[in-house]
Amino acid sequence: MQAKSTHTQSRNLPFVSFIIPVYNVPDDMVKECIKSILRLSLRKSEREIILVDDGSDVSPLQTLGELGDQLIYIRQKNSGVSSARNIGMELAHGEYIQFIDGDDMLQHAAYEHALDIIRYEKADIVMFDFTNKPDNTISYEDQPIVTGAKLMQESNIHGSVCGLIFRRDMAGSLRFTPGIRYGEDEEFTAQLVLRAERVCRTSAKAYYYRIRPTSAVNAKDMRSRLSRLDDAKAVIYNLYEKTDTMPLIERKAMKRRVAQLTMDYIYNIITQTQDRKYLDRQLNELSQKGLFPLPDKNYTAKYKWFRRMTNSGFGLTILMRTLPMLDKER
Repeated sequence: MQAKSTHTQSRNLPFVSFIIPVYNVPDDMVKECIKSILRLSLRKSEREIILVDDGSDVSPLQTLGELGDQLIYIRQKNSGVSSARNIGMELAHGEYIQFIDGDDMLQHAAYEHALDIIRYEKADIVMFDFTNKPDNTISYEDQPIVTGAKLMQESNIHGSVCGLIFRRDMAGSLRFTPGIRYGEDEEFTAQLVLRAERVCRTSAKAYYYRIRPTSAVNAKDMRSRLSRLDDAKAVIYNLYEKTDTMPLIERKAMKRRVAQLTMDYIYNIITQTQDRKYLDRQLNELSQKGLFPLPDKNYTAKYKWFRRMTNSGFGLTILMRTLPMLDKER
């Protein structure tokens, strides 16, 4: 692994460390990502930009020009986004951490609002919304600050780690699980949120994401689909196993999250494979783990409906016939 640092750190620690993992991301997108950070009101001493190159065919540093002087650059052998993010966390000195994918950007006004919540409310985590269109909204709705356990026990959360800014020391030794290439956020985010005493949700659409057909997460071949499903299942199992040692409130919150992820997993099996035999095998495995049938809880209207449908062979047959068509229409 090679490292190059051109960041001059002040006596005080940076306010935010921005961690950007990249792998064969177009150079213009990486530049736009970095520029979206530089446009923020943070002084140079208040920000730290860490670009982790996960073994790209060509180093993006070669085309960044003067932007390279604004960041810490790390290049590693291709090991996956989990490993890249973990390296970024080890290097980070900021009071807070923000993950950004190299082909995405921060929305200026909306992200400034998230920073203000951190500054004035001393939140451990601020969770914000995503958008794939330019958004000039400057009026936002902020929910009351609650504990992470209360938030997860009473509502669903967005699993992407890019949709939040969090206090670095709160994460402690928590890291992304190496080897999980798809859905690694879900495992990390759920555990992180449970550690927080002060979480604020805002409607600010602070994160701009691009839909790239060539990205691995959008690959349509069956091998890629099955790989994503296997990783989703591994995350569910990992989180479920952790509930055994959790205090009651955290356990209830995590079990809700596991049930939600299991519902999504079953839905994706149906829409991504359209294979009843494969579905039945996975449901049998989930049943052996104690995860199916889905818990009889009133989490959401969608959850209750989906639970009832999956509780019978007839309901599953209807889902097999209708969900793929509905998914295609979306």
